[in-house]
Amino acid sequence: MKRSSLFAVLFLLPILPLSAAEWTDALFPVKTYDFGAVAVASKTEFTFPIVNQTSGTIHIQSVRASCGCTTPFVDTEYVAPNETGGIRARFNTDTFRGKRGATLTVVIDKPQYSEVRLRVDGYIRSDMVFHPGSLEFAKLTQGESQTKSSSVMYAGRGDWEVVDVRTNHPWLIPSVKETGRGNGKVNYEVSVTVREDAPTGFFQDEVLVFTNDRSMPRVPLRVSGEVASELSISPQAIAIGSIKPGQSVTQKMVVIGKEPFVIESIEAEGWKVEFEPTTDAKKMHVVMASFTPVADTTGPAKSTIVIKTAGEQSVTAKALLTADVRDR
Repeated sequence: MKRSSLFAVLFLLPILPLSAAEWTDALFPVKTYDFGAVAVASKTEFTFPIVNQTSGTIHIQSVRASCGCTTPFVDTEYVAPNETGGIRARFNTDTFRGKRGATLTVVIDKPQYSEVRLRVDGYIRSDMVFHPGSLEFAKLTQGESQTKSSSVMYAGRGDWEVVDVRTNHPWLIPSVKETGRGNGKVNYEVSVTVREDAPTGFFQDEVLVFTNDRSMPRVPLRVSGEVASELSISPQAIAIGSIKPGQSVTQKMVVIGKEPFVIESIEAEGWKVEFEPTTDAKKMHVVMASFTPVADTTGPAKSTIVIKTAGEQSVTAKALLTADVRDR
């Protein structure tokens, strides 16, 4: 064949797209997830992130699971370039027990057809139940503290115990107390408090319940909610450190509202608060406030700073103030 004829044939051949493995590796940076040991009826979910670094929009046609122990959801059907989405996997802890796992097959039909396989695994304990299966906080106003609880019911060893509870954020405060024991059954109550200085926005985390079960000592309980505020304070937590009774400390605070406002008052129980009053209504005020402890007692002090706006549509915002009041 002449060279010119060979070039003509090569020119007419189609340009093959990248293999599915090459472009979907970047599209799904996480392809496996292990739930670990989870309790019966606990709300157990994980979202596989979709990161579109291509120049075209990704369309998720469908997703199916190889086992009924997991229900998949397409949270983001279309993912534009440089955007992110998700495939959510829900472990069906209310109907399945023991070691379970599923392969999720994600079908993509744009910009080109491809199938991606994701994997979830876990162990659903039959001896431990959370009720309710998750702690879901309604929309909270920033500066508001709220507590929710779940019962932990165990059947098995008589010496079984919950030895600790932990969360990943300092503004989520967990606690636990034993509520019953006998006839091979043990009951606890696990509580989580959203503290006043929780940041605004949606949050999803878990409280880790640690037991004396050596084979499966850690069991997660899902915690989620949303914190909203018409007025926000930054910083949300002010740590003064050591301070003498009667000594003053000045702190800068930035107060932001959705609408222009005037600050009417700043108060904190156990503290004398002084600041330069604002007269012009603005959406943001930078306030220099002086804090002086007035309580007779010494030691660790914790108080809520309350900022109130003026007018008929008055709103408040809260922040946390901590200090160690010492005579020396």
